[in-house]
Amino acid sequence: MSGEALSQGSGTSRALTLTLGSLPGTRALFFVPPKLPDILPRVVMTIPTYNESENIEALLARILSQGEEIGVLVVDDHSPDGTSDRVRAFQRSHVAHVYLLERLDNKGRGQAGIDGYLQALHMGVPLIGEMDADGSHAPEDLPGLLSGMAPGVGGVIGSRLVPGGREEGRTLARRLLTRAANLYIRVVLGLPYRDATSGFRIFRRELLAEIPWERLESRGPSVLQEILLIAHQNGHRLAERPITFRDRILGQSTLNRRILLDSLRIILTFRKRYGRARRGGGLS
Repeated sequence: MSGEALSQGSGTSRALTLTLGSLPGTRALFFVPPKLPDILPRVVMTIPTYNESENIEALLARILSQGEEIGVLVVDDHSPDGTSDRVRAFQRSHVAHVYLLERLDNKGRGQAGIDGYLQALHMGVPLIGEMDADGSHAPEDLPGLLSGMAPGVGGVIGSRLVPGGREEGRTLARRLLTRAANLYIRVVLGLPYRDATSGFRIFRRELLAEIPWERLESRGPSVLQEILLIAHQNGHRLAERPITFRDRILGQSTLNRRILLDSLRIILTFRKRYGRARRGGGLS
């Protein structure tokens, strides 16, 4: 999808095979709303979904209420609960930059995030972000993240662990796990960020265009840290801004012990391939 296509909605879907660095054979349908605003978005937030029909429409409304400069790209893994149907209904009833990439094969959360970034890059918007669909990330924090995109800053991480950031509704064990995981990442990879595990983030398209998407080690949750490490090694400065993280409001978490252990192991693989973070990038 080109930047020009952002100004014209077709109201129809078209089958496509993602080619901008996605794994070969990815099958998806891309849905453009029938009517689009006259103002082009400054940022498109990608939202990977699987069985989020209970959350998605309310979340879209909350995101759009944060400003006309914000658009949304939902990346749905062909959810059996009708998540994509809810998004298409929202497209028909609202004049807004809400796009849907419905992947016909469920290849997991990590690959969904990658495909979202690739499609958003193809759309030509200057800023591209990611957030969760389950209510953990508050759209009301988006203006704060966008305010951190100062000149020379390549991206902003929404952080639970900087002053002003907090977590709500989580057990002590899960809060300690978050802190332990981030300490592990700082020690092994040398990244200076307090919350490298946060999935609430915004990047400049130039930073994302440098990521070797076809050659990434991770197709799971650890792709979050791999992107940060590559960006850091490429000399980009990132900022952290406080957010309020709330434990899942609706639906069921997809995190399990196996995913967690695999994520810890692959951090060592990142260290071996990319080395520890060099000086020169880092916090803004």
